[in-house]
Amino acid sequence: TSDEKAAREVLEREDAVNLLDIEVDGACLRLLALKQPMAGDLRFITSALKIGEELERMGDLAVNIAEQTLELIKLPPLKPLIDIPRMAALAQNMVRDVINAFVTGDEKLAREVCCRDDEVDKLNDQIFRELLTYMMQDSGNIARAVGLILIGRHLERIADHATNIGEAVFYLVEGKTIKHHIETRDRRNIKLVC
Repeated sequence: TSDEKAAREVLEREDAVNLLDIEVDGACLRLLALKQPMAGDLRFITSALKIGEELERMGDLAVNIAEQTLELIKLPPLKPLIDIPRMAALAQNMVRDVINAFVTGDEKLAREVCCRDDEVDKLNDQIFRELLTYMMQDSGNIARAVGLILIGRHLERIADHATNIGEAVFYLVEGKTIKHHIETRDRRNIKLVC
């Protein structure tokens, strides 16, 4: 099936993603050691290190989703999938937009991506509750429901990593931190990002 083909392609690309992560780390560390960057250059290099790490972790989560997909293909479907594809689309859009924010230095887009994380979290909670109901109704549903819950959790974590990249982009451009949906200038001046 097309799902199986896509899952196998993800598994085949894992090593390439890991190698790119190692290359980014090496390049950043060489720049730190040889050029001793300051101010904006230092923020760029430290942000690139963070972003590379987040992208590699997203790759690991994509592998987990692919492996789970290959297991679920062997089982009859539990229900029509509506919310998980919706959640996947939201997470993909977050990743695409946050990479664009990094490339273009768009701190407004980076902030907006961070704010979308709550929508993905709510959808994940909804999926979990619905699948829990299926498991309680019939123990024969447990394997399929757990597989779908894991996929939902992995998608939610991908969105979290996109949010972390958004925070790194905001820091890179503005020189300010917006972790945990909080923008801080100093301890007396704190406001919510979203």
